[in-house]
Amino acid sequence: MKGADAKGKIHTPSGGSREGQFPSRIPRCCYDSRGESARCPFPVQTRQSGRVSCQAPAPSWTLPPAPRCPGMACGSMDSRAWAPLTRSPGHPGATECGRALRGTPGRRTRKDWSCWLIVASLVGAFGSSFLYGYNLSVVNAPTLYIKSFYNESWERRHGHPIDQDTLTLLWSVTVSIFAIGGLVGTLLVKLIGKVLGRKHTLLVNNGFAISAALLMACSLQAGAFEMLIVGRFIMGVDGGIALSALPMYLNEISPKAIRGSLGQVTAIFICVGVFVGQLLGLPELLGKESTWPYLFGVIAVPALVQLATLPFLPESPRYLLFEKHDQAGAEKAFRTFLGKEDVSREVEEVLAESRLQRNIHLVSVLELLRSPFVRWQVITVVVTMASYQLCGLNAIWFYTNSIFGKAGVPPEKIPYITLSTGGIETLAAIFSGLVIERLGRRPLLMGGFGLMALFFGILTATLTLQDHAPWIPYLSIVCILAIIASFCSGPGGIPFILTGEFFQQPQRPAAFIIAGTVNWLSNFAVGLLFPFIQKSLDTYCFLVFAAICLTGAIYFYFVLPETKNRTHVEISQAFAKRNKAYPPEENTDSSVSDNKVARRPEQDSASTLDNYVKNGIV
Repeated sequence: MKGADAKGKIHTPSGGSREGQFPSRIPRCCYDSRGESARCPFPVQTRQSGRVSCQAPAPSWTLPPAPRCPGMACGSMDSRAWAPLTRSPGHPGATECGRALRGTPGRRTRKDWSCWLIVASLVGAFGSSFLYGYNLSVVNAPTLYIKSFYNESWERRHGHPIDQDTLTLLWSVTVSIFAIGGLVGTLLVKLIGKVLGRKHTLLVNNGFAISAALLMACSLQAGAFEMLIVGRFIMGVDGGIALSALPMYLNEISPKAIRGSLGQVTAIFICVGVFVGQLLGLPELLGKESTWPYLFGVIAVPALVQLATLPFLPESPRYLLFEKHDQAGAEKAFRTFLGKEDVSREVEEVLAESRLQRNIHLVSVLELLRSPFVRWQVITVVVTMASYQLCGLNAIWFYTNSIFGKAGVPPEKIPYITLSTGGIETLAAIFSGLVIERLGRRPLLMGGFGLMALFFGILTATLTLQDHAPWIPYLSIVCILAIIASFCSGPGGIPFILTGEFFQQPQRPAAFIIAGTVNWLSNFAVGLLFPFIQKSLDTYCFLVFAAICLTGAIYFYFVLPETKNRTHVEISQAFAKRNKAYPPEENTDSSVSDNKVARRPEQDSASTLDNYVKNGIV
């Protein structure tokens, strides 16, 4: 080996040397990424002239019983590395190194959350997912005023009032065209992202939001209801791009230890946007006949904030390294987002993934669908996104006002009580962001859908029996709030995180196109079919949603692996057994040799360490 005598001498300043079968390689956790200078657990400073020099005054060395390094605290270490030598308690510095070695692998620390990482997530989500949530709820409060505006515009042009069927059609188009725009935006993400990158895609997307805000805010003064419909379509395009580009950006800038928590920022700001839309729609604020256009003008504010701040933040380092081959720019971005100077470990991790896929171009949607290596990843994303939209949360909003009314809430107070649903959404999403790195994605997703199925069943019973006792409508209210909390604590944000985690860099844009297409088509299908389902089944329609939630929870139990604190390569390997196919790019010489080392029995390592003890090295 390099840096040791053939017989492995350990030289100390006191002049003594011990000779024996020194381990065939220095423990990896004791050297930095370049393997030239030692860092821990003992003060070996240099390797020179075939010797390992110890700067300490003749310490007594001991070997721990297990052959694995106890953690990542002492540098880069994996399951194939030898256990480091540890000094006796009386040796200088033993306490400090001992504290480092007792660290928990992959545990989230404050150092993971740098200032610029927090700023990037907040600014990115405020100008993207916040607007998506805001546009979901902002049309509810001024519904009567918008229909009146349609009627007045029609009568001014044609000389007679609009008939009821035409008015219903125009309103349905106004609401549902948002989903059509979202589908178009999703299909544009790959083209725009390939040319501009993640950050600049978000910046360009602000142009859609600002133009849509101007069209909708000026529609009343112009007397053209078409401006409102076109504005809703453009806002849908903005939402489609945002819900693909933002999760990709957050996924690629975050350390894997906090990738779930940072990704949950997308869901938190969707819930905050819904709540703000409900709040501003109150009659005391902007929910009046004279001020409802300003509800749509507010959309420009988050877009302008993001447009003014995001240019000062770096591009995704993974995008710079993979697609632009700009290692210097990637290192600078890593330093900014991680808040530390030494980013060699992160760069090497990305470069290792890049080497495995050096012959792979940016994958198209058709190629991704045909690839046997990601078959179950694609199926899981489709099931997750379909469950996300078809789980019945939209049906809850349909029944909320009537349930509150039957519980005795005065009609004029119902908008204020409805704010509680937005508050529950936000709190549940924040809770999910705090615990996702402790509990994992899988338990939150299964638990969320399972609880929704349970409460949907109870809600069906309470709605059927609500006239039999005065307290039953209050139980219905509790069920509604429980369903909302269950959704936002897991299913509300994790689907976007999983889409970014399941796929490696060349596959990710195509994967988000598939996920976004399923998301928006399911959204459109719910808006189109739910009135007919509700008319046919009445309160029993919730049993349909309970069955969907239960099916989703069962699927995740049997298929979904835990992705917490795993690299993208490790997640791909977790699916490889189910896919029954291993990507050919992973069969490189280096990876094969690593796999052989990884499969080396621990018994051999332990016996080798026992030999060191018998030969008097310890």
